[in-house]
Amino acid sequence: MKTFFLFLGLLLCANVAWAQQKPVRIVFDVTSADPSVHQAAIRHVSLMAQSYPGSSYEVVVYGQAIEMVLDSKSSVAKEIATLASGNQVKFAVCELTMKKFNVDKPQLIGGVMSVPDGILEIYSRQQEGWGYIKEGH
Repeated sequence: MKTFFLFLGLLLCANVAWAQQKPVRIVFDVTSADPSVHQAAIRHVSLMAQSYPGSSYEVVVYGQAIEMVLDSKSSVAKEIATLASGNQVKFAVCELTMKKFNVDKPQLIGGVMSVPDGILEIYSRQQEGWGYIKEGH
């Protein structure tokens, strides 16, 4: 009986180790104007990217969160530029939000892309099997 439990324990450990190595794809939804939410989103995506280097992440920004991706107003501009310079983390801002707040592409932090509709971008990622995280307090 002792051997059975030892075997079961080793099997469970092997499954956990394998699960931690499996790449993930996660889309982060950011709509808050609160800079502490922006900082939390960057912290979360950075830690995930470090922990799962073969994985893909996309941070979709729309609504009141527009300042998160504006070069002149973002509290996380340097972090976004660094993360966006690689190929693991993408930042996407909603063009409808840009239009609403009179923002042009040159105002965006380098590496931030635009998408026609932020909500549709999130929906599309979910249809592709991506996990979903809503950032907020």
